[in-house]
Amino acid sequence: MRITYPVPAQTSSVFVVVTDRTPADLSSVVPWRMGPAHRRGAREALGTPRLALEAFRSARSPWRRMDLGRDDLKQVRRARHHVVVTSTAPVEEQPEAAQVARAVARAVAEACRGTLYDPLVGGVIYHCAECPGEREDFDLGDDWLGWRLSCADPEAGCPRGADPGDGFGGVPGDGPGVGAGDGPGVGTGDGVCPGAGGVEGAVGVDPGGCACLVARSRGLWRFGLPEITLTGLACVHSLCAVTALRTAAEALLEGHLTWLSTSPQAPFRSIDHRLRVAGAEYAVVSSGWGEGGRLRLDGGESGALLGWPGTGDLRVRLTPEAAACACLRPGRSSGQDGGNRHPHHTPGLLVA
Repeated sequence: MRITYPVPAQTSSVFVVVTDRTPADLSSVVPWRMGPAHRRGAREALGTPRLALEAFRSARSPWRRMDLGRDDLKQVRRARHHVVVTSTAPVEEQPEAAQVARAVARAVAEACRGTLYDPLVGGVIYHCAECPGEREDFDLGDDWLGWRLSCADPEAGCPRGADPGDGFGGVPGDGPGVGAGDGPGVGTGDGVCPGAGGVEGAVGVDPGGCACLVARSRGLWRFGLPEITLTGLACVHSLCAVTALRTAAEALLEGHLTWLSTSPQAPFRSIDHRLRVAGAEYAVVSSGWGEGGRLRLDGGESGALLGWPGTGDLRVRLTPEAAACACLRPGRSSGQDGGNRHPHHTPGLLVA
């Protein structure tokens, strides 16, 4: 069976630099104070919809309200100025258009000694003095992917239902700059929902175990790919759930970007419902449910609805074999899985 999802003609990215310093003449920063990797791209895009800069007093900024954690939101509102970098480009020009815009935002943040936020992934893009700036080669793990963890049944009594977690960038626990949002994105509780008897068909779930964890991506739609929702996971292992989400996102996005390079301006794309990673069957992809555009299931059911963006995610469920290679079984806390202190580095998931 194949799943067909809509592909937008163009997508947008927004980056917000918050600072207490009065912004200098932005034309003196862009492109002259940028790294060489994206300087030419910024010079060619500046003044077009692909690259626009605008400075606001914080009190009048349209970006005072972003989907961020409480501490980050306080910093956004206390800052005196916001410099907003926006990019709207044809989807076939991604990810290069988004990379150029973020490179510009990095340069502005450095010049103004400000903090750079990506509202789409819901977190800070941290500056590294020893780093070369925005990379020339695209890597989804370079703070382009965020996530939100939640409980599928918050009234069942699972601790995750009362403690949602957000994050972005690397896997939680990998280092600083991870876990932006109201929660740390780290599993809590013993993995058993009071009154829960397990979920029929959930991967790697023992009878009585809790498989209510839902992991949803943030940031994929800027590349023209629907967000993905990973379901049927043990809530005690949120570290592994995020790694599994990132593995699925990388596999789907790699194929999506390759297809964009050969099928520009095509309004739909069809994929097999079985997702393969490194030649092995990894997950089953199914339709999302929403009120937006129509999703077609070729060779099977038809007429399911797929919203765009956000309301009609691609739903992903690991195969039992893939779940067995991950630390997604309830009954063990993360860090106690077979003596592996870093279960999110499981070789079977092919993520460093």
